[in-house]
Amino acid sequence: MAWILLVAAGLLEVVWASLLPETEGFRRPLPTLGFLVALAASMALLAAATRTLPVGTAYAVWVGIGAVGTVLVGATLRQEATSPAHLLALAGLVAAIVAVKVTAPH
Repeated sequence: MAWILLVAAGLLEVVWASLLPETEGFRRPLPTLGFLVALAASMALLAAATRTLPVGTAYAVWVGIGAVGTVLVGATLRQEATSPAHLLALAGLVAAIVAVKVTAPH
């Protein structure tokens, strides 16, 4: 169950990070509200996951999901530039996240 919470927390990290530019420096109320709700929910789920999982493992997976997901959202929805080397680096990050999960003691 903790891993499910952690993945959900990571996906919510993608949401809040992707909403950040839409807030325009927190001057737009609706995107700012969405950012704050997603951020709070992400943190709450991360905290719940760390009741069972080691905090280092949980944090590494959470950040990895957020980083990869946010880059993918940027590339697909915002047409942010990527390169083959960039995508290769992301693949390496995904491999590292999987390795952290597979080798975790829980």
